[in-house]
Amino acid sequence: MSDLSAPGFPEEEVRRRARAGAAAAFPPPGEYGRVLFGAEHGGARWPEGEHDPLDTLRITPPVLMPQRLARLIDLGREPDYRDVELTTTIGGFTSALPVYVSALGSTRAAGGDLGLALSRQAGALGIPMVIGENVVPVNGYGRQGEAVDRALLGRLRAYAEQLPDGRGGVAVQQSTEDADAEVWNLVYTDPAALPLLESGRLAFELKLGQGAKPGLGGMTVLDADAAARVGDRYGLDDVFGDGRVLRSSTPGTFTAEILRQQIRLMRNNFPRARVWVKLHPGRDVAEAARVAAEAGADAVTVDGAEGGTGWAPEAFPAQVGLPLAECLRRLAAAGPPPCLLVSGRMWEGGRAVKSLALGARAVGLGRAALLATAEDPQTGLIRFAECLALELRLLISALGKYAPAALDRDDVWAPYFPGIPAAG
Repeated sequence: MSDLSAPGFPEEEVRRRARAGAAAAFPPPGEYGRVLFGAEHGGARWPEGEHDPLDTLRITPPVLMPQRLARLIDLGREPDYRDVELTTTIGGFTSALPVYVSALGSTRAAGGDLGLALSRQAGALGIPMVIGENVVPVNGYGRQGEAVDRALLGRLRAYAEQLPDGRGGVAVQQSTEDADAEVWNLVYTDPAALPLLESGRLAFELKLGQGAKPGLGGMTVLDADAAARVGDRYGLDDVFGDGRVLRSSTPGTFTAEILRQQIRLMRNNFPRARVWVKLHPGRDVAEAARVAAEAGADAVTVDGAEGGTGWAPEAFPAQVGLPLAECLRRLAAAGPPPCLLVSGRMWEGGRAVKSLALGARAVGLGRAALLATAEDPQTGLIRFAECLALELRLLISALGKYAPAALDRDDVWAPYFPGIPAAG
């Protein structure tokens, strides 16, 4: 055989594709449900010598701090980081932190005991939690003999049982397949959800896409028996050749007018529930956010292309969609919606403060929430949140401010954001 190698060319990857065929477009199917996909499969992968733009930004405290003086006068003493108040209104909910648990759907990594443990700890923290797409179609709602530990109702109850009065809230996401299962109707009419509904702590999140695979719908890997049971409802593709099948749902079709009408229907059909809208990191993300906010959405979530906890073709986390930093740039230039929520590799206070300064109301924990809970199912997420809260207080105090809402564009140095002058 001729020597066809060339320096820098991914020869082994080409050979792998020649051996595996269409299956090579995905991570190994045996990893589905056991591995959190995203960064290690291409998400947040930057060319050599380059870095995530959000990580390159600098937080820039001023020398002269009039807000610190105002705080000193209010307190009658010099303020410090312990005087930073982190309580934040998120999509109509009162949260103990400018943080929420972002959408965790039907993936096995978010189900069972781990999903319930995460729900309990998020409830105890008093931070909002999103129950992601596809839970009911895959695991059921939790009635009539369905296993409650994996079902939507199990997560809902585990969260609500720990929730402090007046704090937190649940947003139930709905994709096209969830709509077919009438998920929102199930929750809205369920007595188990009534305390949340009556206290204004229930939201429905319309999902237009996610950062792990912008423009695609939900994907899971099924064995042959499970695929046979749902073949009349979903697209099935035998790409793996080992008895496992790729199951895909449609992503849904949206225009500006369809989005307006959908929000109007949500308001009319579920008048006591908050309305959230989740956007993938598309090139028109600022326009889509504007349409959602003007139509009356209580929160607009933008999920950056930093990967995710679900299943996606490897080309997507690596090459499709805008990084979160660019989404924030475009949203800031256009004027962000009143309640902008963002997610994408949120795990420490610096990235959170930068996002808040660039227009976000709160940041979402996805992979970090799962990892923290897996480390300690009793208090792992709670302890993680304690560390994050301390970092937030230290950083916000260093800026001479004492609430997340006080952060603004002047608090970051962003020379790599074309179209937005570098502050200071």
